[in-house]
Amino acid sequence: MSLLMFRIIARLILKNRPVVIVIISLITLVMGYKATQLKMLYEPASLLPADDSVQVNYDRFTKKFGAGGNAIFIGITDNKFFTYKHYCYWRDLQHSLKTITGVKEAFSIYDIYTLKKNTEPKKFQLTKIVQVGIEDQQQLDSIKQVIYTLPFYKGFLYNDTASTFIMMVSLDKEILQSAQRVTLLDSIMGTINHYERQTGLTAHVSGLPYIRVTMAEMVKSEMFFFIFLAIAVTALILYLFFRSFKVVLFSLVVVGVSVIWAMGTLAFFGYPVTILTAVIPPLIIVIGIPNCVFLLNKYHQEYRYHGNKIKALQRVIQKVGSAAFMTNLTTAAGFGTFVIAGTQILREFGLVASVNILGVFIVSITLIPVIFSFLPPPTDKHLKHLENRYMRRVTKFIVDITFYHRKVIFGIAAFLILVGIIGLSMVKSNGYMVDDVPHNSKVYRDLKFFESNFSGLMPFEILIDAQRPKGLMQYENLKHINELQNKLKRYPELSKPLSIVEAVTFARQGYFNGQASAYRFPISMEVGFIMSYLPRGESDNAIFNNFVDSSGRYARIMYNVADVGTQKMNVLLDSISQNIHDVYGAKSSLVSITGGSVVNAKGSEYLVHNLISSLILAVLLIVVFMAGMFRSTKMVLFALLSNLIPLLLTAALMGYLGISLKPSTVLVFSIAFGISVDNSIHFLAKYKQEMLLSGNNIGESVRFAIRETGVSMLYTSIILFFGFGIFAASSFGGTVALGVLISFTLLIAMFSNLIVLPTLLLTLEKIRKKQFFSDPLISIYDEELDIELSELKIKDDVDNQ
Repeated sequence: MSLLMFRIIARLILKNRPVVIVIISLITLVMGYKATQLKMLYEPASLLPADDSVQVNYDRFTKKFGAGGNAIFIGITDNKFFTYKHYCYWRDLQHSLKTITGVKEAFSIYDIYTLKKNTEPKKFQLTKIVQVGIEDQQQLDSIKQVIYTLPFYKGFLYNDTASTFIMMVSLDKEILQSAQRVTLLDSIMGTINHYERQTGLTAHVSGLPYIRVTMAEMVKSEMFFFIFLAIAVTALILYLFFRSFKVVLFSLVVVGVSVIWAMGTLAFFGYPVTILTAVIPPLIIVIGIPNCVFLLNKYHQEYRYHGNKIKALQRVIQKVGSAAFMTNLTTAAGFGTFVIAGTQILREFGLVASVNILGVFIVSITLIPVIFSFLPPPTDKHLKHLENRYMRRVTKFIVDITFYHRKVIFGIAAFLILVGIIGLSMVKSNGYMVDDVPHNSKVYRDLKFFESNFSGLMPFEILIDAQRPKGLMQYENLKHINELQNKLKRYPELSKPLSIVEAVTFARQGYFNGQASAYRFPISMEVGFIMSYLPRGESDNAIFNNFVDSSGRYARIMYNVADVGTQKMNVLLDSISQNIHDVYGAKSSLVSITGGSVVNAKGSEYLVHNLISSLILAVLLIVVFMAGMFRSTKMVLFALLSNLIPLLLTAALMGYLGISLKPSTVLVFSIAFGISVDNSIHFLAKYKQEMLLSGNNIGESVRFAIRETGVSMLYTSIILFFGFGIFAASSFGGTVALGVLISFTLLIAMFSNLIVLPTLLLTLEKIRKKQFFSDPLISIYDEELDIELSELKIKDDVDNQ
């Protein structure tokens, strides 16, 4: 944007102050109304594009067997489970749960069935073990003996080794997709809490509906918590810097308006609040405050210089406007590159964040001059911060070290780059399904309970195509499934399987009158006898319907898997694929591995690759923007080097600390680069102004640029450091990583831009100006081009115009 453009903008803003206020107020009212329509995301976000082979396989599987995910699991460890008193507690819990609106069924070990052979009609009958209520301990003991003779349910509903038992609670899908889901889960948890108080036991609760609703509510509460925390932290730092309540108040007005716009934008696009988009409002506060700092710092500098308030405000727009626009544009580019990602949740985050970062620029460049044009000019008290002796000492130290210790700086920079490269080589890529679940939360602890006792709850499915209807019931196909299951027994990460083979094995036990020793896969001669007893009607075939589709062509092997991370999951998938090939040979292509755990693992990998591509694109875009602004290859390269060093050191820190490369950590680099390069732009813009004014004296230009922009760079870097640092208080690991790693990056970037960048520029002291500069797209401000104050027609008795 040219100098002429910002002259026009300054004139329009200062001549039409009431109109500006009315327009911004109207937009804010509309956005505020839209923000009341925001909704939370309670469904899992898809990480893979629709045409990805893994996603295609999963979609094909869900069409045949359903998506599932409508049940929660209640697990307990109880050595007295088979005492009559504890049976009554468990029974009452189950009955109470069934009375809750939205609970379709509650199923536990006392609801299990056995298969009984009826010889007259030659038919198996599903018979419930507990036909009527258990009346005493003796009856319960006999029921216990029957239960333990049915291996089909072992590892599925109970773990007798650990005295652990599960109750599955099936929920109404329509209610889970409505606003009543929170009430439903609260009612269930209230009933479970009553059971805990009665028994003194700890009930562990898990399952996708429970995890999704709990996390969504945590995201909702954290969003508002971080908005208020960001306001508090930035307000305190602003006051410490400027010692002015007016500066603090009206800076918060600017970011407050911007936050309303951001939330309204989310609702306008119809995007729900996710764990990522919930971060946008506090991000807008943290990113918007530095705009106010640069504008107000320049306003105070200008007013101290000539004492004319309107001229000072006009020069703020012209002098700072172009650089502020570029800094916001580069920051927006860092977020905007996520729009190209194939993942919907990232696209939503990138679009809303980038649009509103440009929005906060518009709000700050208009409201700050307009508001302060109505206020009395700053007093000596308000200008005192410009003479802050601590900041003057810091800037003097920076000048001294860059001018007189360049070799030391280059040596330290080279050492840090070497350390960074070594650390970078140690970074590993690994993500978990519950990466964002707080590890100290009940949700995470309960999930680990199910992993340790039942190998987890994450669905892991194997889909088998028999190539023709009813083909699965052929003995050869059953034998292959059984052989595959036997090979997969060696993986401790996998739970006990549920499949047509397990059902046929259960049927064999029923055929031989329930003998526990008869629970094994039938030989070929037995299959015909056993199959002849299977019910013919679909309604009677419930035990098989979960494992075979209606055509009898497709079968599933249902496993649960522990959350082992993407690295181990890939090893597991490769190993199981080899097992499938060993069993099926040339027909192994008819067997596919799918399930939510597989989709999530592949989705995490896809996301990491996308985010790395986004980082590369962000760097390229910002380089193009800076090249257009400065028209100097050397300046762009210096700025690039100064801001890549912090990214390298952040990656090295991850390597040394063992922090894995995963979606939440890769996200850091594009955002941090887009923000950290802002200081380079402010510094280089001032440097180029001084180059023209000083007659191409590089040394003097660097010295003056450090003194004038150094304080603002320090102010904004400190605000950004603590602003992003607040996310360390999050309950979600991904949000903590986002905050801590970006804070670290920006802290290093501050020193890099204040020390390394000026030192690099000083190496050009003997190079002629014509070898270094050509005409920039953004013109350098010339004070002779001030707007005539008489043109503004602003009535202000205080100003001497």
